[in-house]
This record gives sequence, structure tokens and C-alpha cells, in this order.
Amino acid sequence: MKKQSSKLRNILLLAVIMCGAFGISLCIHYIFDTVSLIPAIFVLAVFVISLATEGYCYGISASLISVLAVNYAFAFPYFRFNFTIPENMVSAVIMIIVTLITGALTTKLKYQEAIKAESEKERMRANLLRAVSHDLRTPLTTIYGSSSTILENYDCLSDEQKKKMLSGIREDSEWLTRMVENLLSVTRLDSANVKLIKTPTVLDELVDSVLVKFKKKYPDKSVKLSLPDDFTMIPMDAMLIEQVLFNILSNAACHAKGMTEIEFSVRLQDKKAVFEISDDGCGIAPDRLSNIFSGFYMGTAVPSDTKINSGIGLSVCASIIKAHGSTITAENNEKGGAVFRFALETGDDDNE
Repeated sequence: MKKQSSKLRNILLLAVIMCGAFGISLCIHYIFDTVSLIPAIFVLAVFVISLATEGYCYGISASLISVLAVNYAFAFPYFRFNFTIPENMVSAVIMIIVTLITGALTTKLKYQEAIKAESEKERMRANLLRAVSHDLRTPLTTIYGSSSTILENYDCLSDEQKKKMLSGIREDSEWLTRMVENLLSVTRLDSANVKLIKTPTVLDELVDSVLVKFKKKYPDKSVKLSLPDDFTMIPMDAMLIEQVLFNILSNAACHAKGMTEIEFSVRLQDKKAVFEISDDGCGIAPDRLSNIFSGFYMGTAVPSDTKINSGIGLSVCASIIKAHGSTITAENNEKGGAVFRFALETGDDDNE
């Protein structure tokens, strides 16, 4: 089905662009009474077709159509095919050579771009795997060490010591669970066939759900909330957007040194809901701003006992927001701290 749709699209592009080139050439011929520019127009049309379609077939077809069109309408005798005149024959051969070279070059360019994109994708996967391997090691070591200590020294440990170790095991297990959920989200969204099912979601309910989970995990962290007064519904995959918001809030709670308050605001702007989460902490190091969403943060600036990995979490955020047709950005505030921002279409018709 997808192959047929792509084929139909390529045929329509071929027809529309060639008809456009023919129409423009006719106008130039009748208005300026010249045919010297006509071959260049058709060569440009072939270039565009080769660039916009897949494979050699459509570019070669456009080349042949161009030669026939120029011979028929723009070479003497007009509106009649005539390949017996030497000038027409030479023009036709030159047109075919130029258009074939153009088609070959554009096809090669697209192929190189595809290889470059795939290479970048593989690099990102390798970086993500390195980050995961690095960050799974600490909680697994802690879980293994604590459980071994309890088993081997059960009678020697006090109830308070056992409770503390078991609490640490539970926290590390929760961290590993979130890590697995994040990785599953990245894997699912990385698929070319993924299609999000967006359902209208009430903004207030979404935010309440996120803050309840956040308050349970970080009871000592304060969040200042600002939402639109209007009733707002946003088409989205609510579970995934909850994951984005929780990851960003968790990132601020764990990594914003010196932070006293997190500000969480949503404003309506140009039929979009703009989500913004900022803090008054230490901000983001300049050398990390460019790759903070790329998923290969190795924890060099974070204490060794940190339980949340910002690199994986923020990589998930970028993938989810991209799947929703938008982008997420991170920057430092002038007054100090960092701010994360993304926007989603509000679906005004649904609100009405």
C-alpha cells in the first residue's frame, strides 16, 4: 500500500512539474518570441523531478518527455515532430545527455544523504548503548551488594540497617524500571512505522497527574504552577506526554544544584499550548547544551549517588515530542537556572 502511494505521488509530481514547465515555456515563447530559454526550463524541471522522486525512472522519463516537448512545440516546424533537421537532432541529443547527468547527480546526492542519515542514526544508537551500560552498572552493583550483605549477615544486622538496605534496593529497582520504560519508549518511537494515537486530553487533568507522581517521588521539592484560565484540551498520547513532563521535572529535581523552586507554566499561543519548565539552579554547562537531548550524557557532572539519568530521560523526551510533530529546546535563563520548552497543537475545534 505504501509502495503504491509512493508510486502515485511520484507520477503526479512528474505530470505536474512537466505541465508547469510546458506552460511556462509557451508563455515565454509567445510573450518574448524566443525559444533560447526553453531547454533550460525543461532541464530545471528534470532536476526538480529527479530531486523530488525516487530512483532513476522518473528522471529519465522526464528527460524523454522534455526532448519530445521541445521538438514538438519549440523547434521549427512548430507543433509537429521532426527529427530529420540536424539542429533538432543535435538539440535532442544534448537535452538527453544533460538531463540524464542531472538525474544521475540528484539520485546520487539523495543516496549519499540517506547513507549519512543512517550513519548518524547508528552513531546515536552506539552512544545510547554506552550511556545505558554506564548508568545501569551503579544501581545493579548497589542491589547486588545490599542483597548479598543482608543474606550473608542477616543475624548480625539490626532491623534499622536491614530496612535502610532494603529501601535502597527498592529505590534502585524503581530507577531501573523507569530506565526500561524510557528505553522501550525510544525503541517504539524510533520505528518508522509508529503512529501515535492522539486523544483530546484536558490540560488540567494531565498536569495534576504529573504533579501527583512528582510530589510522591520528591516531597521536598516545590513546583510553582501557572496554567491558562480557559478550559483547554490538547490532542496527544497522554501517557507519553506525562513521561516527558515527569522526566523534565525529575531532571531539575536531581541535577539543578542550588535550586529552590521549579516553575511549571503552560500558555496558549498561536493555536498551540507552550509548555515551559524552568528552575533557579546552576543551569546547563555550555558544552552540554548542544547534545543534551542526544542520549549519550555520561554523568560526568553529576554526583555518583544520583538515581536519575538526565541523558536517557531527555533523549526520550526529544523522541516523544518529535513523534507529536514538534521539537523540545533547552536553554539557560538570564537570571540563572535552565528552561525546557516545547509546544503542542491545541486542536481548537475540539475545544469549541
